[in-house]
Amino acid sequence: MEKNSKIYVAGHRGLVGSAIVRNLKNKGYTNIIGRSHSELDLTDAASVESFFEEEKPEYVFLAAAKVGGIMANSIYRADFIVINLQIETNIINSAYRNGVKKLMFLGSSCIYPRMAPQPIKEEALLTDELEYTNEPYALAKICGIRICESYNIQHGTNYISVMPTNLYGPNDNYNLQNSHVLPAMIRKMHLGHALEEDRWDDIRKDLDARPVDEVDGSASEERILKLLEKFGLTRGDKGDVVLNLWGSGKPLREFLHSDDMADACVYLMEKVDFNDIVDARNMREVRNTHINIGSGTELHISELAEKVKKTIGFKGEIHWDATKPDGTPRKLMDVSRLANLGWRYKITLDEGIEGVYKSYVENLNR
Repeated sequence: MEKNSKIYVAGHRGLVGSAIVRNLKNKGYTNIIGRSHSELDLTDAASVESFFEEEKPEYVFLAAAKVGGIMANSIYRADFIVINLQIETNIINSAYRNGVKKLMFLGSSCIYPRMAPQPIKEEALLTDELEYTNEPYALAKICGIRICESYNIQHGTNYISVMPTNLYGPNDNYNLQNSHVLPAMIRKMHLGHALEEDRWDDIRKDLDARPVDEVDGSASEERILKLLEKFGLTRGDKGDVVLNLWGSGKPLREFLHSDDMADACVYLMEKVDFNDIVDARNMREVRNTHINIGSGTELHISELAEKVKKTIGFKGEIHWDATKPDGTPRKLMDVSRLANLGWRYKITLDEGIEGVYKSYVENLNR
């Protein structure tokens, strides 16, 4: 990519896309374009085609997706497979028809089998059953990988796929109904800490910024307490607060800051082509050419909760509801392929959580 190349980042306002935009700008790229959902509906094939015909981007980061945590994935199964397939096929088809030089498709570590050998190598794809709770989303992302490989084989395109691990960072989704585990913990413990200190102004400020179930900061204390209880926060007669979290807390997870993820993505777009991946592996059958992006380190969900608790200063007890699903027991990525290409993560989890929470509070106080 040249510094003045026209680069389209699909999903430029989300956690992943905004991090890629920041990284590109920091590295001197000057011609970055994006469209919000109100400006361009990526599920509408005709609209996407018109956009590509008019803008003629040279490079594409396909970071747009319908995403959510275990609750959202369990409830909106049809949405997660259909919407993501529409987004992928529309963008990749239009990229091909309009001569895009290179495209990067971003997937997710949930593409791998529930009981894949750990750490998970790229070759583990489609070797066993997927985790049921996020199967529709995973299937859509697997299709995205195969679509890119198939275009490359049939049409000689240069589309590469990367599979980031669990991400967190600026512009994360803190909606209590569909957020991922880390942002959900941060918001719940922030509210819990304010509740145990009777800082109602802070609670109302939080709900004004991100209303939940149509409840904002203007609601009565009684209604707010009922809302918080629905999402696991209860207060005792003595002011003590208990946070109930889904699952046993035993699953192991890997986390990567979105800025590290973006740095890896831009690095690969600059330095690695699809043919490089195929040639390096001397492949007779072209499959599983995607590249894992992660830290290669993991911790129990219960340990993650303690890190968040310490960062925020929440003093309440954490209870685990083992009647709720845990998801995949363990999901550690093998990042040796990425390491061999010359990239390694920089931001530790402790540093990352501290920075994300600081940003969360600063945004509430603006």
